[in-house]
Amino acid sequence: ARRDGDEEGAKRMRGVKYAVLKNPDRLTDRQDESLAALGNTDPKGQLYRAWRLKELLRNLLKHPLGQATAELRHWVFWASHSRIPEIVELSQKIRRRRPDILRTIELGYSNARLEAFNNRIKVTIRMAYGFHHVNNLIALVMLRCGGLDIRLPKPNP
Repeated sequence: ARRDGDEEGAKRMRGVKYAVLKNPDRLTDRQDESLAALGNTDPKGQLYRAWRLKELLRNLLKHPLGQATAELRHWVFWASHSRIPEIVELSQKIRRRRPDILRTIELGYSNARLEAFNNRIKVTIRMAYGFHHVNNLIALVMLRCGGLDIRLPKPNP
């Protein structure tokens, strides 16, 4: 909008960035209004359609397998016909990985535990900065991530 010299459109788009990134359940009233106005502001409607497709895909992961299968098929069709290059590319990737996505929905697994474990290791590596030997780092990682619960003795009163 700024590039085209549309200052009014730029003003309307100002609060949309954070509203698009946020969970719709947690939007403030102002963000909700700016998101509602997004459909009318965006000249081609691409940003609003991309946001809606993102939300549909996010909600799809919460449905039971039978419903998710049908909705994923519908989502891939809609995304592949959206004429938004990034969304079309994503729909092709999802089409290729459909069995894996459906298996994930069926089993209810996510990579959250693995990401938390990786983060804990990264923090431990940062704590070990300055160690002279890598064996000390490995011992610290094993101590923090190994599942041992070591409690210090309580002082006597």
